[in-house]
Amino acid sequence: MNYHQLNEQDIAYLISIVGEEHAFVGKNIEKDYAHDELGTVSAYPDIHVFAFDKSHVSNIMKYAYEKNIPVTVRGSGTGLVGACVPLYGGILLDLSKMNKIIELDKTNLTLRVEPGVLLMDIYEHVEKENLFYAPDPGEKSATIGGNISTNAGGMRAIKYGVTRDWVRGLEVVLPDGEMVQLGGKVVKNSTGYGLKDLIIGSEGTLAIIVEATLKLIPKPKKTVSLLVPFASREDAIQAAPQLIMEHVLPTALEFLEKQSLQYSETFLGKKIPHNNYNAYLLISYDGNNEQAIEEDVEIASALCVDKYKALDVFLVDTEERRKSVWTVRGGFLEAIKASTSQIDECDVVLPRSNIGAFLEYVRKVSDDLKIRIPYFGHVGDGNLHIYLCKDDFSDDEWQEKLKLGFQALYEKAFSFGGLVSGEHGIGYAKREFMRKQLGEKQLAIMRGIKASFDPKHILNPGKVI
Repeated sequence: MNYHQLNEQDIAYLISIVGEEHAFVGKNIEKDYAHDELGTVSAYPDIHVFAFDKSHVSNIMKYAYEKNIPVTVRGSGTGLVGACVPLYGGILLDLSKMNKIIELDKTNLTLRVEPGVLLMDIYEHVEKENLFYAPDPGEKSATIGGNISTNAGGMRAIKYGVTRDWVRGLEVVLPDGEMVQLGGKVVKNSTGYGLKDLIIGSEGTLAIIVEATLKLIPKPKKTVSLLVPFASREDAIQAAPQLIMEHVLPTALEFLEKQSLQYSETFLGKKIPHNNYNAYLLISYDGNNEQAIEEDVEIASALCVDKYKALDVFLVDTEERRKSVWTVRGGFLEAIKASTSQIDECDVVLPRSNIGAFLEYVRKVSDDLKIRIPYFGHVGDGNLHIYLCKDDFSDDEWQEKLKLGFQALYEKAFSFGGLVSGEHGIGYAKREFMRKQLGEKQLAIMRGIKASFDPKHILNPGKVI
């Protein structure tokens, strides 16, 4: 890419837009802004600027477009595939300070927010009004702009869908600095091509989100979880699709194995009740009719024990017990990271019927390569998180094992009809595997979309395609 190299005049102009205290250059750029949460990809920008309103974003992009300067957008930096890393230098445009909740509309059941609002703050703001934003990605300190840019999923996706299903409208800044509104508060929209949905999941390569209108629903009045132990992982995994087929769709259906559970308990210093089994399903039901939920729980419990080889069913019905169990489940990633010197992730999504066979193959790859590969997953929607751990390998050994391990795991996933990513995106790290799976025709279509939005290829270059 023949990008313009920033000079003193460029830097002075960019500083004039956001103010000297909100722009950092050279040695003043903190190293945390050169990588994301996983840290497998690293590069520094020429300038790191914090935008505080949409006019900042528009003016920066007008200048960048005119001068042909690459721009990478960043939120909390909690991604895992290098999508927010400025591979070509240029401008790192940080939207984490654009964190206002603009409007809660109880009539239309929508919430308008700036892109830097944290997911945890959205929950707090709407739930005190007995409203509910359902997407539940694991990292609650992620920004909503980042969630939208990766089409984040999470544990409640089986019942409520993913982020895309909860975005009514977006206001975006195009690469040339022009602002456009896509969608809005309306429930239905058949007006032309679905440009809003192209932006969702595009990982900052097409346009910059400066405002989002989110869908809300009334908050479910009751939530109950079941912790269901099994003698083996195979029994637990086989039970999941049977339960979905024969009973009411749960809110969440998670697979827990003893090893990952122990990592998380050690890391958090907290233990879940009944933690001495080999494998578990963690099942959640919610709704507004307490009697109906109790009936769901009774039926699910009976099915698990009588038909699916469960050893027992433990009711997690108090807030304290529910928080304890789900906190330990939510700590799996951080716990695995803390157990080793470096990790890399395979974020595949599979048909539910192939989960058991795929995880059996994961264990074979672990044995063949003599590398530790812990995992966990949303068995309700087929999305698995598989982590290769560096431990004591040298850098050269680690790179070789990553290459062989990822090649084997993705090829097996593709043979089952799986996809490269269920919720973390492609970014820089997974481009090679997406290219192998989708082929040149689909990539050519994607490149055409990219060129229509961003003919100069200045937005997040080097990512996705």
